[in-house]
Amino acid sequence: MTVQQAAGPDPYFPANGDARYRVHRYELALDYRPGPNRLSGTARINAIAGRAPLAEFQLNLGDFKIGRIRVDGRQPHYTHRGGRLRVRPAKPLRAGAAFTVEVHWSGNPKPVASPWGGLGWEELTDGALVASQPIGAPSWYPCNDRPADKASYQISITTPSAYAVVAGGRLLTRTTKASTTTWVYEQSAPTSSYLVGLSIGKYQTVLLGDPGLGGIPQHGHIPSDLLPEFSRDFARQPAMMELFQDLFGPYPFDEYAVVVTEEELDVPVEAQGLSLFGANHVDGARGSERLVAHELAHQWFGNSVSIADWRHIWLNEGFAKYAEWLWSERSGGRTAHQHAAAAHRLLSTLPQDLRLADPGRKSMFDDRLYERGGVTVHAVRCALGDIAFFRMLRSWASVHRNGTVTTATFTSHASRFTSEPLDQLFEAWVQGTRLPPMPSSTAPIPNRAQDGQATA
Repeated sequence: MTVQQAAGPDPYFPANGDARYRVHRYELALDYRPGPNRLSGTARINAIAGRAPLAEFQLNLGDFKIGRIRVDGRQPHYTHRGGRLRVRPAKPLRAGAAFTVEVHWSGNPKPVASPWGGLGWEELTDGALVASQPIGAPSWYPCNDRPADKASYQISITTPSAYAVVAGGRLLTRTTKASTTTWVYEQSAPTSSYLVGLSIGKYQTVLLGDPGLGGIPQHGHIPSDLLPEFSRDFARQPAMMELFQDLFGPYPFDEYAVVVTEEELDVPVEAQGLSLFGANHVDGARGSERLVAHELAHQWFGNSVSIADWRHIWLNEGFAKYAEWLWSERSGGRTAHQHAAAAHRLLSTLPQDLRLADPGRKSMFDDRLYERGGVTVHAVRCALGDIAFFRMLRSWASVHRNGTVTTATFTSHASRFTSEPLDQLFEAWVQGTRLPPMPSSTAPIPNRAQDGQATA
């Protein structure tokens, strides 16, 4: 595992996160009542101070009432303003010292305001969901909200028994007492705060495919009236899982779940081990199948291999976009080269002022970043050749599993798989803004069953 945590604040969101310490585990105990949209919770946060003593530190938390805070069992001084919970322990924490923070909070959760609208906890007509990318996690729990600070999670949620709770990770227990049920999930793999997914609703649960011995369980949680459409739209997800494991390496988590809400969502949302779709993404005609592939691919690229800060978001979205094209190619649709050529033609008609390596906060979700990111990955494939390219992809996902990376990490990694220098390619596609010429074509995707070296 490689961790490249920036030394200072995130350049795009300097108010979020604190680089002076890191968290290795969150234990959240929550109680949620959908009717009044009332959330109360207790967080136990196990953390480690950085290289300097900590006289104070920061957590991010939305507009909640604070009931109690303890640091190593002692009451600290704290302030809570503007989404920042500043904590000053009774005694400064030694450099490198392990410490525990307990926070009790309650209130009506609401999304965090952002340039892209409200992010995080969203109250639905009958339930709730969490869609936190990039800064919505503090809408429902106190956290060190920076993508590089990855931790394990245990989440216990008590709700009225009519509701199901779905979270990323493994369901440990489900206990019903009187009119409420408590669901306990464990996500043991290191997880960025924005990737902690959650959905509360009235769902029917189905198994997607037969994972077989040692396979990856895949479940769908959907409103019962959408089950016929869902069954067709997600029928090929197990085949996607098989293809992506062939091309990218073993699935990085214990299981994978998809949730479809009764309401519409602008776009699906990835979380660790979980993806959230709106009712508008289910039409019974596989109209959103590319998005099914996209969100699944994020489990490797973005969730397991995570970015050190938001400047490098093209590493998440460019690889997930390219995975859409790989699925299309393998499943009988247009080839990845045809998709890349179409994206290149589109990009040539749009302003050429976006720099992949640092798009700026305003452009980090620009459609051009997704399309140019995908074409850049295709350019690397053309430069390396298929055998070396897919070997590189599997190595990238393996070497950096559960870690964090930067653009420089990727350019250095890719360069190890060719004797030809890639400096000009990355300078043009990643560092520059002008659109380079369309890269040359490649052969079809190698099949490991036919060519054992293709993705070794």
